[in-house]
Amino acid sequence: MMYLKNIDFSLINETEALKKLENLKTIIANYDSAIIAFSGGVDSSFLAAVARETLGEKAALATAISETFPAHELEVSKKFAEKLGIRQIFIESSELDSEDFRKNTKNRCYFCKKELFSKFLNEAKKMGFNKVFSGANFDDLNDFRPGLKAQKELDIASPLMEAKLTKLEIRWFSKKMNLDSWARPQMACLTSRFPYGVEFSREKFTKIEKCEDFLRQLGFSQYRVRYHNELVRIEIEPGEFELLLKSREAIATEFKKYGFKFITLDIEGFRTGSFN
Repeated sequence: MMYLKNIDFSLINETEALKKLENLKTIIANYDSAIIAFSGGVDSSFLAAVARETLGEKAALATAISETFPAHELEVSKKFAEKLGIRQIFIESSELDSEDFRKNTKNRCYFCKKELFSKFLNEAKKMGFNKVFSGANFDDLNDFRPGLKAQKELDIASPLMEAKLTKLEIRWFSKKMNLDSWARPQMACLTSRFPYGVEFSREKFTKIEKCEDFLRQLGFSQYRVRYHNELVRIEIEPGEFELLLKSREAIATEFKKYGFKFITLDIEGFRTGSFN
Protein backbone atom coordinates (compact mmCIF):
# COMPACT_ATOMS: atom_id res chain seq x y z
CA MET A 1 0.00 0.00 0.00
CA MET A 2 1.21 3.49 -0.82
CA TYR A 3 1.26 6.15 1.89
CA LEU A 4 1.36 9.92 1.89
CA LYS A 5 4.73 11.54 2.36
CA ASN A 6 5.85 14.72 4.08
CA ILE A 7 2.76 15.34 6.20
CA ASP A 8 3.46 18.59 8.05
CA PHE A 9 2.56 18.32 11.75
CA SER A 10 4.19 21.64 12.66
CA LEU A 11 0.78 23.32 13.02
CA ILE A 12 -0.29 20.92 15.76
CA ASN A 13 -0.83 22.55 19.17
CA GLU A 14 0.02 19.55 21.33
CA THR A 15 -1.64 20.87 24.49
CA GLU A 16 -4.92 21.61 22.72
CA ALA A 17 -4.83 18.36 20.81
CA LEU A 18 -4.36 16.32 24.00
CA LYS A 19 -7.34 18.09 25.58
CA LYS A 20 -9.42 17.13 22.56
CA LEU A 21 -8.34 13.50 22.86
CA GLU A 22 -9.39 13.35 26.51
CA ASN A 23 -12.70 14.94 25.58
CA LEU A 24 -13.14 12.34 22.83
CA LYS A 25 -12.65 9.51 25.30
CA THR A 26 -15.22 11.06 27.65
CA ILE A 27 -17.72 11.43 24.82
CA ILE A 28 -17.27 7.80 23.79
CA ALA A 29 -17.43 6.50 27.35
CA ASN A 30 -20.73 8.29 27.96
CA TYR A 31 -22.43 6.12 25.34
CA ASP A 32 -21.31 2.90 27.08
CA SER A 33 -21.52 0.86 23.85
CA ALA A 34 -21.40 1.63 20.14
CA ILE A 35 -21.05 0.40 16.58
CA ILE A 36 -18.60 2.43 14.50
CA ALA A 37 -19.37 2.97 10.80
CA PHE A 38 -16.03 1.72 9.53
CA SER A 39 -14.44 2.18 6.10
CA GLY A 40 -10.81 1.60 7.05
CA GLY A 41 -9.95 5.23 6.33
CA VAL A 42 -7.92 7.55 8.55
CA ASP A 43 -10.85 8.89 10.60
CA SER A 44 -12.85 5.74 11.21
CA SER A 45 -9.66 3.77 11.98
CA PHE A 46 -8.63 6.27 14.65
CA LEU A 47 -12.15 6.34 16.09
CA ALA A 48 -12.21 2.53 16.13
CA ALA A 49 -8.91 2.40 18.04
CA VAL A 50 -10.00 4.92 20.68
CA ALA A 51 -13.42 3.27 21.02
CA ARG A 52 -11.76 -0.14 21.43
CA GLU A 53 -9.52 1.27 24.16
CA THR A 54 -12.41 3.06 25.88
CA LEU A 55 -15.28 0.59 25.53
CA GLY A 56 -13.50 -2.72 25.10
CA GLU A 57 -15.86 -5.47 23.91
CA LYS A 58 -18.73 -2.97 23.88
CA ALA A 59 -17.33 -1.47 20.68
CA ALA A 60 -17.74 -3.09 17.27
CA LEU A 61 -17.27 -2.09 13.64
CA ALA A 62 -19.85 -2.11 10.86
CA THR A 63 -18.62 -2.08 7.26
CA ALA A 64 -20.84 -1.78 4.21
CA ILE A 65 -20.38 -4.08 1.25
CA SER A 66 -21.40 -2.03 -1.74
CA GLU A 67 -20.61 -1.30 -5.39
CA THR A 68 -19.44 2.15 -4.30
CA PHE A 69 -16.84 0.74 -1.89
CA PRO A 70 -13.69 -0.52 -3.69
CA ALA A 71 -12.78 -4.16 -3.01
CA HIS A 72 -9.22 -3.14 -2.13
CA GLU A 73 -10.47 -0.81 0.60
CA LEU A 74 -12.68 -3.57 1.99
CA GLU A 75 -9.62 -5.80 2.41
CA VAL A 76 -7.73 -2.96 4.10
CA SER A 77 -10.59 -2.56 6.58
CA LYS A 78 -10.56 -6.28 7.40
CA LYS A 79 -6.83 -6.33 8.07
CA PHE A 80 -7.03 -3.27 10.32
CA ALA A 81 -9.92 -4.68 12.36
CA GLU A 82 -8.13 -8.00 12.76
CA LYS A 83 -4.93 -6.32 13.92
CA LEU A 84 -6.87 -4.10 16.33
CA GLY A 85 -8.68 -7.12 17.72
CA ILE A 86 -12.16 -5.67 17.37
CA ARG A 87 -15.28 -7.34 16.04
CA GLN A 88 -16.26 -6.35 12.51
CA ILE A 89 -19.64 -7.05 10.96
CA PHE A 90 -20.52 -6.65 7.29
CA ILE A 91 -23.77 -5.25 5.98
CA GLU A 92 -24.97 -5.49 2.39
CA SER A 93 -25.78 -2.03 1.10
CA SER A 94 -28.05 -1.54 -1.89
CA GLU A 95 -27.86 2.13 -2.81
CA LEU A 96 -28.36 1.41 -6.50
CA ASP A 97 -31.83 0.07 -5.73
CA SER A 98 -32.80 3.64 -4.92
CA GLU A 99 -33.83 5.74 -7.90
CA ASP A 100 -33.08 8.89 -5.90
CA PHE A 101 -29.49 7.71 -5.49
CA ARG A 102 -29.02 6.45 -9.05
CA LYS A 103 -30.04 9.83 -10.47
CA ASN A 104 -26.92 11.29 -8.83
CA THR A 105 -28.33 14.63 -7.75
CA LYS A 106 -26.43 16.93 -5.39
CA ASN A 107 -28.21 15.15 -2.51
CA ARG A 108 -26.89 11.71 -3.48
CA CYS A 109 -24.90 11.38 -0.24
CA TYR A 110 -28.05 12.08 1.76
CA PHE A 111 -29.90 9.15 0.22
CA CYS A 112 -26.87 6.88 0.54
CA LYS A 113 -26.22 7.69 4.21
CA LYS A 114 -29.91 7.49 5.09
CA GLU A 115 -30.13 3.97 3.73
CA LEU A 116 -26.81 2.81 5.13
CA PHE A 117 -27.06 4.26 8.63
CA SER A 118 -30.62 2.99 8.98
CA LYS A 119 -29.20 -0.51 8.50
CA PHE A 120 -26.42 0.17 11.01
CA LEU A 121 -29.02 1.32 13.54
CA ASN A 122 -31.01 -1.88 13.09
CA GLU A 123 -27.86 -3.92 13.61
CA ALA A 124 -26.94 -1.96 16.74
CA LYS A 125 -30.41 -2.62 18.15
CA LYS A 126 -30.08 -6.37 17.49
CA MET A 127 -26.72 -6.42 19.24
CA GLY A 128 -27.98 -4.40 22.20
CA PHE A 129 -25.61 -1.50 21.50
CA ASN A 130 -26.62 2.03 22.46
CA LYS A 131 -25.28 4.11 19.60
CA VAL A 132 -23.91 4.25 16.07
CA PHE A 133 -20.81 6.38 15.51
CA SER A 134 -19.87 8.18 12.32
CA GLY A 135 -16.21 8.94 11.56
CA ALA A 136 -16.96 12.53 10.49
CA ASN A 137 -14.34 14.96 11.78
CA PHE A 138 -14.40 18.67 12.56
CA ASP A 139 -13.03 19.66 9.13
CA ASP A 140 -16.03 18.04 7.45
CA LEU A 141 -18.16 20.98 8.58
CA ASN A 142 -16.30 23.10 6.01
CA ASP A 143 -17.12 20.77 3.10
CA PHE A 144 -20.30 20.05 1.14
CA ARG A 145 -21.59 16.89 2.85
CA PRO A 146 -25.33 16.23 2.50
CA GLY A 147 -24.78 12.93 4.32
CA LEU A 148 -24.38 14.84 7.58
CA LYS A 149 -28.05 15.84 7.36
CA ALA A 150 -29.08 12.18 7.17
CA GLN A 151 -26.88 11.36 10.15
CA LYS A 152 -28.46 14.16 12.17
CA GLU A 153 -31.97 12.97 11.30
CA LEU A 154 -31.11 9.45 12.45
CA ASP A 155 -29.38 10.68 15.63
CA ILE A 156 -26.01 9.24 14.64
CA ALA A 157 -23.17 10.41 16.89
CA SER A 158 -19.99 11.95 15.46
CA PRO A 159 -17.53 11.89 18.39
CA LEU A 160 -14.56 13.21 16.38
CA MET A 161 -16.59 16.20 15.24
CA GLU A 162 -17.99 16.75 18.73
CA ALA A 163 -14.45 16.75 20.16
CA LYS A 164 -13.43 19.22 17.39
CA LEU A 165 -10.65 16.95 16.16
CA THR A 166 -9.27 17.93 12.74
CA LYS A 167 -7.91 15.58 10.08
CA LEU A 168 -4.34 16.68 10.80
CA GLU A 169 -4.75 16.03 14.53
CA ILE A 170 -6.26 12.63 13.80
CA ARG A 171 -3.27 11.71 11.64
CA TRP A 172 -0.89 12.94 14.34
CA PHE A 173 -2.53 10.89 17.07
CA SER A 174 -2.76 7.87 14.77
CA LYS A 175 1.00 8.04 14.19
CA LYS A 176 1.68 8.31 17.93
CA MET A 177 -0.57 5.27 18.46
CA ASN A 178 1.30 3.32 15.74
CA LEU A 179 -1.82 2.86 13.66
CA ASP A 180 -1.09 1.83 10.07
CA SER A 181 -3.76 4.26 8.90
CA TRP A 182 -1.96 7.46 9.94
CA ALA A 183 -0.51 8.24 6.48
CA ARG A 184 -3.19 6.60 4.38
CA PRO A 185 -4.34 8.62 1.36
CA GLN A 186 -7.71 10.34 1.61
CA MET A 187 -10.58 8.01 0.81
CA ALA A 188 -13.97 8.62 -0.75
CA CYS A 189 -16.56 6.27 -2.19
CA LEU A 190 -16.66 5.83 -5.95
CA THR A 191 -19.62 8.19 -6.37
CA SER A 192 -17.23 11.13 -5.98
CA ARG A 193 -15.66 10.27 -9.35
CA PHE A 194 -18.80 11.32 -11.23
CA PRO A 195 -20.23 14.78 -11.98
CA TYR A 196 -23.72 15.38 -10.64
CA GLY A 197 -26.43 14.29 -13.08
CA VAL A 198 -24.53 11.33 -14.56
CA GLU A 199 -26.66 8.34 -13.62
CA PHE A 200 -24.89 5.64 -11.61
CA SER A 201 -24.58 2.00 -12.65
CA ARG A 202 -22.58 -1.03 -11.51
CA GLU A 203 -20.74 -1.04 -14.83
CA LYS A 204 -19.54 2.55 -14.41
CA PHE A 205 -18.37 1.93 -10.84
CA THR A 206 -16.49 -1.19 -11.95
CA LYS A 207 -14.68 0.61 -14.77
CA ILE A 208 -13.49 3.43 -12.51
CA GLU A 209 -12.45 1.00 -9.77
CA LYS A 210 -10.33 -1.04 -12.22
CA CYS A 211 -8.64 2.10 -13.54
CA GLU A 212 -7.81 3.29 -10.02
CA ASP A 213 -6.54 -0.17 -9.08
CA PHE A 214 -4.09 0.10 -11.97
CA LEU A 215 -2.81 3.47 -10.74
CA ARG A 216 -2.38 2.03 -7.24
CA GLN A 217 -0.38 -0.90 -8.64
CA LEU A 218 1.88 1.55 -10.46
CA GLY A 219 2.72 3.19 -7.12
CA PHE A 220 0.68 6.38 -7.02
CA SER A 221 -0.07 7.48 -3.46
CA GLN A 222 -3.14 9.70 -3.92
CA TYR A 223 -5.31 9.43 -6.99
CA ARG A 224 -8.77 9.87 -8.45
CA VAL A 225 -10.08 8.91 -11.88
CA ARG A 226 -12.89 11.35 -12.65
CA TYR A 227 -15.51 10.25 -15.15
CA HIS A 228 -16.57 12.38 -18.14
CA ASN A 229 -18.29 9.85 -20.42
CA GLU A 230 -15.68 8.83 -23.03
CA LEU A 231 -13.03 10.90 -21.25
CA VAL A 232 -11.43 10.36 -17.85
CA ARG A 233 -9.47 12.95 -15.91
CA ILE A 234 -6.67 11.68 -13.67
CA GLU A 235 -5.95 13.59 -10.47
CA ILE A 236 -2.67 12.75 -8.70
CA GLU A 237 -0.20 14.61 -6.51
CA PRO A 238 1.87 17.07 -8.62
CA GLY A 239 5.04 15.45 -7.27
CA GLU A 240 4.03 12.24 -9.05
CA PHE A 241 3.42 13.77 -12.49
CA GLU A 242 6.78 12.43 -13.67
CA LEU A 243 5.78 8.88 -12.75
CA LEU A 244 2.57 9.27 -14.75
CA LEU A 245 4.43 10.56 -17.79
CA LYS A 246 6.77 7.57 -17.64
CA SER A 247 3.77 5.26 -17.43
CA ARG A 248 1.46 7.11 -19.82
CA GLU A 249 1.44 4.47 -22.57
CA ALA A 250 0.64 1.67 -20.12
CA ILE A 251 -2.08 3.78 -18.49
CA ALA A 252 -3.65 4.68 -21.84
CA THR A 253 -3.64 1.06 -22.97
CA GLU A 254 -5.22 -0.14 -19.72
CA PHE A 255 -7.88 2.56 -19.51
CA LYS A 256 -8.95 2.06 -23.12
CA LYS A 257 -9.82 -1.55 -22.25
CA TYR A 258 -12.78 -0.11 -20.35
CA GLY A 259 -14.08 2.00 -23.21
CA PHE A 260 -12.46 5.33 -22.40
CA LYS A 261 -11.23 7.07 -25.56
CA PHE A 262 -9.52 10.06 -23.99
CA ILE A 263 -7.25 9.88 -20.93
CA THR A 264 -6.21 13.24 -19.49
CA LEU A 265 -4.06 14.52 -16.60
CA ASP A 266 -5.50 17.31 -14.46
CA ILE A 267 -2.62 19.78 -14.13
CA GLU A 268 -4.07 21.13 -10.85
CA GLY A 269 -3.37 17.76 -9.26
CA PHE A 270 -5.39 15.87 -6.67
CA ARG A 271 -7.94 17.81 -4.64
CA THR A 272 -10.82 16.65 -2.52
CA GLY A 273 -14.32 17.10 -3.92
CA SER A 274 -13.27 18.66 -7.23
CA PHE A 275 -16.77 18.02 -8.58
CA ASN A 276 -18.36 20.02 -5.75
